[in-house]
Amino acid sequence: MAEVIGAAELLGRESDAELLAVRLAHAQRLGNMGWAEWHLHTGETIWSDQVYVIFGRDPALGPIPLPELADLVEPADMGALDRLLWSVVRGIEPVQAEFRIRRGAGTGELRDLRVVLEPLSAPGGPVGMHGVIQDITGRRRAERMVSESRRQLLEARERAAEERHVMLAMREAILPGPAGRLELPHARIAVRYVPAEKTANLGGDWFEAAPTPDGRLLLAIGDVSGHGLPAIARMAQLRHALVGLAMTGRPAHRLLAWLNELVMHQLKDTTATAIIGHLDPETRVLAWSQAGNLAPVLVRDGVATRLTQPRGVLLGADWPGPYELATTRLLPGDLLLMFTDGLVERRTRDIDVGLDLVMAAARDVSARDLEPGLDRLLARIGGPNPEDDACLLAVGVPAREEERPG
Repeated sequence: MAEVIGAAELLGRESDAELLAVRLAHAQRLGNMGWAEWHLHTGETIWSDQVYVIFGRDPALGPIPLPELADLVEPADMGALDRLLWSVVRGIEPVQAEFRIRRGAGTGELRDLRVVLEPLSAPGGPVGMHGVIQDITGRRRAERMVSESRRQLLEARERAAEERHVMLAMREAILPGPAGRLELPHARIAVRYVPAEKTANLGGDWFEAAPTPDGRLLLAIGDVSGHGLPAIARMAQLRHALVGLAMTGRPAHRLLAWLNELVMHQLKDTTATAIIGHLDPETRVLAWSQAGNLAPVLVRDGVATRLTQPRGVLLGADWPGPYELATTRLLPGDLLLMFTDGLVERRTRDIDVGLDLVMAAARDVSARDLEPGLDRLLARIGGPNPEDDACLLAVGVPAREEERPG
């Protein structure tokens, strides 16, 4: 009976050893690592099965002796191998290093290895070394890809910043802001150009506020379709054409008709929206026309409303009907806002929501604080549009008590 029990215990220990060996081999495959020993005095080298896989070597050829290991190492990494071996034969602590090898006969696939070694000690000193070899090629490749992606992203950001700087400089050269607030005998004018947050979405929004030879004030805003330098170039053509045509003294609806002819025949595959008006500084009557633009907002006695638009379609459309002219007389305390669609449109909300926000914020803007009032309005409606630029032109009429001297 004792013999039977002993045999069973021996068989159990052998089964446990086999199971442990299987699990160890599985762990080495999952981690792509193996163990190795080099005995300095005898020259004996022992490798686990996974080390053969790492080096791409046929197990029938046996492990690579330590003196021949250098033949597989990349020449640039020989220093790392030398320092590793020198450190392990002189010390008692494990040391590690990373270097690259060529699999096979030293001309095959390049692999990144991490090697951790410690000395095999005897009473007379180290007699060899043993340790773990891990193939970290995949990890290093992923790190290099991440590093390269970061480098490319940084370069792209730098290019985008430079492009944005160039485009904004061009816009400023083409569309200089007015020198402060424009003061008229009975009205004040302020404008804002709000560039898109994304460089690629800088577009063709523009404004104009300038006196005409007959004493009226030309007020206009517009938006040319598209983004980037082509849209900015077309915007410049359209705006400069308007400035020249305005010198004729013709009314706004006639100017729009001429601009429509220009867009249709000279700016192919282009459309644009616009509002053009002439403000009489004495009577405060604004005679205006529109071409597909959102209606201006008038704030009077604390109530914001959208003006009824005269007939007109966007520039570049083949429309037989004439552009109509409307007149709006501004009263003391009034505020009139003209703006392009980039002010109210967002991908994340309906345009009517944006219009409601503008109308609510406009009630707190007055001629007395026109400049800071516009800044507050822009902040309350969500700040710059990430997807599109915008122009905002405001006409504020001082209340009667503000017009009195002293």
